[in-house]
Amino acid sequence: MLKRLALAPVLTLAMALPAMAEKLPLGDISSYLNGLKTAQAKFTQVNDDGSLSTGTLYIKRPGRVRFEYDPPEESLVMAGGNTVAIFDPKSNSGPATYPLARTPLSIILAANVDLGRARMVTGHSSDGKTTTVTAQDPDHPEYGNIQMVFTDSPTELRQWVITDDSGARTTVVLGDLRSGVSIPDSHFNIEMAKARKAPERR
Repeated sequence: MLKRLALAPVLTLAMALPAMAEKLPLGDISSYLNGLKTAQAKFTQVNDDGSLSTGTLYIKRPGRVRFEYDPPEESLVMAGGNTVAIFDPKSNSGPATYPLARTPLSIILAANVDLGRARMVTGHSSDGKTTTVTAQDPDHPEYGNIQMVFTDSPTELRQWVITDDSGARTTVVLGDLRSGVSIPDSHFNIEMAKARKAPERR
């Protein structure tokens, strides 16, 4: 009887608190990402050294993404044709390129996102408002990982943190993410971007 009386205030308080949202299932998140064919959003990027950048993000799955950075930076990062290209306006030697598969961002740009794949997800938690999923390439964990944050009702990607193969962390916080937008394929054509940038370097 004493135990029941002692628990009564605790139970009353628990009932008075708003219910905490449960974490989104991995299957639901995979379905959401697979349904995200095109998207556009403003973004704020927090670099590993603490500096900030802003710009506009374009996604066209599978395999294509474009980061247009605002002035004064005016850099351009794009992925297309299984390649990532980084255009530095201060460089006269053209863009630096590397395989898309070597960046953890390729996980959400894949033709078929399956977060239920063995050894892909290394973290899956909720703070009651958002669900955080940490994923890696199960065949190449040395490439780093991506930590994605989602809200629910409706499910929406809000930010990600990429830890690359050197341990450097880059956070991208998304503004209003608009999906189903029309984005031309030329936005992700690295060769076309090279041709446009060449006169600027002269």
